[in-house]
Amino acid sequence: MKLSEYLSDKKIMLILYSVTSLFTGAVIYMGESVELNKSNGLYVVGVSTLIFAVYLTIDFILKRNYYGKLKEASHARGMEWVNSLPPPKSAEQRICQEFMQKLYKDANEELTEFNLKSVEDLEFVTTWVHEIKTPIAASKLIIENSLNNPSEKVLFSIEDEINKIEDFVQMTLFYSRAGDFAKDYMISSVSLEKIVKDCIKTEYSSITNKNLKVSMDNLALQIDTDEKWLGFIFKQILDNAVKYSPLGGTIKIYAGRTDKESTLSIEDSGVGIKQEDIRRIFDKNFTGANGRKFYTSTGIGLYLSQKLAQKLGHFITATSDYGYGTKIFVHFPIWNDYFEF
Repeated sequence: MKLSEYLSDKKIMLILYSVTSLFTGAVIYMGESVELNKSNGLYVVGVSTLIFAVYLTIDFILKRNYYGKLKEASHARGMEWVNSLPPPKSAEQRICQEFMQKLYKDANEELTEFNLKSVEDLEFVTTWVHEIKTPIAASKLIIENSLNNPSEKVLFSIEDEINKIEDFVQMTLFYSRAGDFAKDYMISSVSLEKIVKDCIKTEYSSITNKNLKVSMDNLALQIDTDEKWLGFIFKQILDNAVKYSPLGGTIKIYAGRTDKESTLSIEDSGVGIKQEDIRRIFDKNFTGANGRKFYTSTGIGLYLSQKLAQKLGHFITATSDYGYGTKIFVHFPIWNDYFEF
């Protein structure tokens, strides 16, 4: 509050003080020619009291009207009453109103964010429940059709479906932790080659069922990251490479390093991505043209991977030649000390 605003709020009291002082001075001035007596003193006290009573009456009426309107506005449902507050009569009231409006704005933004998160969670759960039915139903069908003729190929097929179920469960766990990421990460120097090989092991049955060839090159790099979270990110990318690769196709995994960054590349020989879709593959629930061909596409994996990568200080890009394959790049900036939680 500025001094001018404070004095403006006290203008009635200043007027009262000025009138009382002038009146008292006038009486004293006249007392120089007229002897002051008891009645003169009572007269000064009486007039001063009257002026003060008038001030109190006016101040009470003004404040009663203001707080009456304020109370009436507060009876509105929810917090919308903040937008219908009566005009402030003083700088103090204006500051209080601005404070309440800021609280309302902050609360409204948090509520909107919470509602959006609730809708997003509901969409995720709905998609998850729908998608997990597929590998469960497939497992039952494989078992029913193979009771009289079990084979190693059947076991790999069942393992593949179980891995899909496990992947969906893992995705749910990571999705639930993404909002509270700061409490569940630990940055250390990890082997990029180890992370890649561990993920390939978990995809072994899917790779075997499709007779895919996987080549690895130049992966002997140390990366400052969280091993668990980066493993999840790479697993989502590898899942897509396996899913969209043709039978007998090839997946190439290699790394590179420049002065500014290290890069992990995953290249498949699959169906590729149309140019109009390439910029949207990291959007939530976006499946594009391929999603209408491959019904197991959820549009969650790459969205969540990009979100988690950015929290780790990494980022993901993609290029594609439609009909011939896709390349996904995970970038690890070398001098990146910024982490967004």
